[in-house]
Amino acid sequence: MKVDFSKLDRAFNPQTVVVVGDSKATNFGWLRAQLKFKGKLYSVHVNRNTFEDIRALGVTNYTSLLDVPGPIDLVVVAVARKAAVSILDDCIRKDVAAAHFFSAGFSETHTQEGIELERQLIARAEKANFHLIGPNCMGLFNPKAGIRQNDDQYLDVSGSVGLISQSGSIAIAFGMDAYQQGLYINKSVSYGNGIVVDSPDFLEYFGNDPEIKIIGMYVEGVKNGRRFLDTLKEIASKKPVVIWKGGRTEEGGRAIASHTGALALSRNVWDAAIKQCGAIQVTSMDELVDTIKALLFLPPVRGKRVAIAGGPGGQSVIGTDIFAEAGLNVPQLTKESYAELETFFEVVGGSYRNPIDTAGPVRRDMKRIMGVVSRDANIDNIAYIVSTRPGRSISTEQFQNTLAVLEDIKNQSKPLIAMVFLHTPDASREVGVIIKKLQERSITAFPSIPRGARALKNAFDYYNHSHGYS
Repeated sequence: MKVDFSKLDRAFNPQTVVVVGDSKATNFGWLRAQLKFKGKLYSVHVNRNTFEDIRALGVTNYTSLLDVPGPIDLVVVAVARKAAVSILDDCIRKDVAAAHFFSAGFSETHTQEGIELERQLIARAEKANFHLIGPNCMGLFNPKAGIRQNDDQYLDVSGSVGLISQSGSIAIAFGMDAYQQGLYINKSVSYGNGIVVDSPDFLEYFGNDPEIKIIGMYVEGVKNGRRFLDTLKEIASKKPVVIWKGGRTEEGGRAIASHTGALALSRNVWDAAIKQCGAIQVTSMDELVDTIKALLFLPPVRGKRVAIAGGPGGQSVIGTDIFAEAGLNVPQLTKESYAELETFFEVVGGSYRNPIDTAGPVRRDMKRIMGVVSRDANIDNIAYIVSTRPGRSISTEQFQNTLAVLEDIKNQSKPLIAMVFLHTPDASREVGVIIKKLQERSITAFPSIPRGARALKNAFDYYNHSHGYS
C-alpha cells in the first residue's frame, strides 16, 4: 500500500480523536491519556454501564463510530480482537485518516484465529488504502498536540527527536528517560506488528519532517528488508538515524516471534547492512538516548583525541581506561601547552599530563588550565568529570565554579561533554538534577563516564563514516 503522508500528518496532528472500546476495567486509560488533547475528543462504547463514567471525564460518547460528527483524524481502537475487523470497516466507511489498533492477539499468537483475523485486517485496509497503525501497539505520541500513549507522558515541551519503535513499552520508556536528561520528543510511534503502515513508512515520514532533526529506532524485525534498507540509506543521508535492534541473539530472536510476530535477521547481515546505510547502531536504551543526545547537541566530532579533566587521580585513571577501551585516544598535550601550564601549575598532588588530575586546590585555576587544554593542537574533544568526594553532594558553590569553567570551554569550537560521577545515598536523583541544569546551559551531559565515552565514540563514527573525517 502506498502511504499518503498527508493522512499521517492528520493522525500526528489531529483535530478530532476518537477512542473506541476503552475499558472501565482499565480505568479508561486511553481516554485519560488524551484528556489534555487540544482538539475534539470523543468516545465510542456500547456498554451502557460505562456511559456515566465516560461522561464524568467530560467526554461525549457514541454507540457507533459512524455517529461521531465531522471528519475524524485519528481513532484509537481498544476492542477485543474479534471486534477489530468490524471497527476497521467503520473507520473505512467514515473515511478516518488513520487508526491505531491497540488491540492484540493476532499473528503474534501463532494461532489460526489470530492469523486469520490479521489477514482480514490487511486485506480490508489495503483494498481501501486505509492507514492502519499496529495492531498490538501503543500508537502515537505528540506532546505538542496533546496525543499520548499513556497519561504519565509529558506535554509541556516539544523537541527535535523522532522515535520509531516496534515495542510500546520501549517507546514510552525512551521518552521518559530522554525527558529526564533534557532530550525531548517531537513525534513518536509504536507500530507493533506493522501489518499495513510499517517502519519504512514512518522512517520516510520522519525523514521529511523539518521539525525532526534526528531519528531513533527500536526494531525487532523487518518484513521487506530491501525496502527498509533503501529507505534507511536515503533518510540517513539527510539526518542521523540511530537504531537499536532487538533480538540480536538466538534466544532474543525466539522472543521476537511471540512479541510482534516479526522475523529475526542474521546479526552479521544486519550489522553490515546498517553500517553501509550510514546509520548508527546501538545495543541498549542508555546508548540510544546518549547517542542521540551527542549527535543532536554536539558540534561535529571530527577526531577521537580526548582531554579528560575535572576528576581526582582515581577517577582520571578510570576515565582514561574507559575512553581508550571505547576506541578513543587520550594523548599527551603539545610541548607548547606543557610549557604554558608549567608557569602556574605548582600544586602538590595534581597533574596536567592528560588526564588532568584536578584534585584539591588545583580547581582554583581550572578555568585557566582548561583554556590551555582546549586550545591544544593534540586535542579534538574535551571530556569533563563533574564530581565531588565520595559520600558528599556537590555544593552550590562547587557547582557554580564547575559551571563557569564549562561555559567558558563550550565557547571553543571543540566538542565538550560533561560526565557526572557521584557516590552518595541519593546519587540517582542528584545526577539527574545536575544533568538537567547542565543541559539547560547547552552543556551536553551524561550520567556516567562510560556512557559519555560511548556516546562520543558513536558520534565520531557517524561523522567519520558520513563525512570522511579521521
